[in-house]
Amino acid sequence: MYALPQLNDYSPATLDRAAAELVSACGSEAQQVNSDATYKAFRDRWLARKNGILTQVNDLWLKAAPREAKKDVGARVNALKVKVEETVAVAEQRAKGGTAAARASAERVDVTLPGIRRPIGVEHPVTRTMNEIVAVFKAMGYSVGEGPEIETDYYNFESLNFPPNHPARDTQDTIFIAGQESKPQRDRLLLRTHTSPVQIRSMERQPPPVRIVIPGKVHRNDAADASHSPIFHQVEGLAVDTNITFCDLKGTLDHAMKSLFGSSVKTRFYPSFFPFTEPSADVQISCFKCGGTGRLNANEGCRLCKYSGWIELLGCGMVDPNVYGFVKENGYDPDKISGFAFGMGVERIAMLKYGIDDIQLFYHGDVRFLEQFA
Repeated sequence: MYALPQLNDYSPATLDRAAAELVSACGSEAQQVNSDATYKAFRDRWLARKNGILTQVNDLWLKAAPREAKKDVGARVNALKVKVEETVAVAEQRAKGGTAAARASAERVDVTLPGIRRPIGVEHPVTRTMNEIVAVFKAMGYSVGEGPEIETDYYNFESLNFPPNHPARDTQDTIFIAGQESKPQRDRLLLRTHTSPVQIRSMERQPPPVRIVIPGKVHRNDAADASHSPIFHQVEGLAVDTNITFCDLKGTLDHAMKSLFGSSVKTRFYPSFFPFTEPSADVQISCFKCGGTGRLNANEGCRLCKYSGWIELLGCGMVDPNVYGFVKENGYDPDKISGFAFGMGVERIAMLKYGIDDIQLFYHGDVRFLEQFA
């Protein structure tokens, strides 16, 4: 390795020879630079302020030179400095190029190889079921509506034909927001007990025709057990247009049930009561487990349908004309238009589809349970 010599002779010939040896040594060492680490060592060896070779040139050659030779030595030292700095700069470019090439080689991707998929979670069974229901109705041309979970008494009850003190309000087990006593009853806040308020909100925004499906979370003051939860999910639907009949409702729901449970499923309707529909009906489907026979085999009955061959699934009906009265100014004249509405519990359908016997399993967050749906 090159070491700077001490000069005893400052003649031009000696200075030229010493300068040529220094430049040659610098160039030879620069050829060995091939990485960031070797470049830094090379740069410090030649340009470091305290003990770099150029600093040594000033101390051993220029300062030690006799007075009459200092001018000649100084000129050569300045020229050496320029050449060494140029050599170091070239070495730096070589190091960067080598490092970049090595990095590119290490990071090179073979695009013909199959991609690496990151493991991600899957949809919760309730979310999956709700999306499946919504997809069925979207395929029939329905749009998706959303609304707030904290509602007013007006939207949750009054505008849906639940007047104050109506006995049907007692069946809702409503959870009210505290501190609302000073407000008029229609303005008091509560946690919505069904997704039906979005039907009124949608009709306020959009004149007929309207076809909308409404998924969402609802709240009721129910004690938690195997079939009840204070928080659960619903999917409701609304279709309003001219000349809509109960036959349209039956055809729509029959198609939806077949899409969800299989083409062999049958539906039947029987009278019921809901304040916002008239006439109203509950909908049953033939048991998809036993084929509607009520028995799995000659010796075993079907517990899913409680041996009846039918499963109660949802409620529906033709929209009560009184409901249109709350949005009549937006084109909903009960003498000119008609429509139907329906609503179903998502957890109940998920329990039927996946054979789950306790609704609480959906909310415990037990990974062992959820991994079954991965």
